[in-house]
Amino acid sequence: MKNLQNKIAENMLFVTEFAVLVFCVFLAAYLIEKRIDRRKGERERILSTGKVAMIGIFSAVSAVLMTIEVPVPFAPPFYKIDLSELPILIITFAYGPVAGVMTELVKILLKLVIKSTSTAFVGELANFMVGCALILPAGVVYLRKKTRSMAVVACAVGIVCMTVFGSLLNAVYLLPKFAALYGIPLETIIGMGTAINPGITSVETMALFAVAPLNLLKGGIVSLLTVLLYKRLSPILKARGRRG
Repeated sequence: MKNLQNKIAENMLFVTEFAVLVFCVFLAAYLIEKRIDRRKGERERILSTGKVAMIGIFSAVSAVLMTIEVPVPFAPPFYKIDLSELPILIITFAYGPVAGVMTELVKILLKLVIKSTSTAFVGELANFMVGCALILPAGVVYLRKKTRSMAVVACAVGIVCMTVFGSLLNAVYLLPKFAALYGIPLETIIGMGTAINPGITSVETMALFAVAPLNLLKGGIVSLLTVLLYKRLSPILKARGRRG
């Protein structure tokens, strides 16, 4: 915990930027969900006591899954795949985008307590923002019409958004920010990609040949498992979500 506090103090500006981005994503999710609920004539609270309890449980499962990272052969070693978005996408389908974003945030906080950070919080921000790029669009689409076919459409939309947004975020912000925070030349980071794939010669090609395939793979696996598992879990989640 002391190590985590030291890292926060050392990177206070970036942590502040992180907090502002989290607030903006949460606000967007809240406003969108409220608007859809009004159109559908629903008056149920966005976050009941029962929902918050389930968010806590699924956040814990997701945080554990986040610590289990698997490298991929087409990307540098600092890019790894995990399935932490699986419980979050399930919660999002059950309770809506706000619950999904909250679960994503609690997952990151729990992971920091469990494992701290090895990337000056850049990796955690990337995981949060790219995860939200999957669950927020998917949650919004599914919230409009909750059918199995719409769940498939929602997942497809989420995968596309996650891939495009994740690639742009890495190229424009995350890779340069990581290099600046660690005092590493950006060319050195790109060189790690070139060693894996000679086609990677810039931040743009890093995003195209490493980040995009990674997000497509992760999004595809998470979405497939969600479609297979959600209908089995939804009766339990809905029943517990109504309590409180």
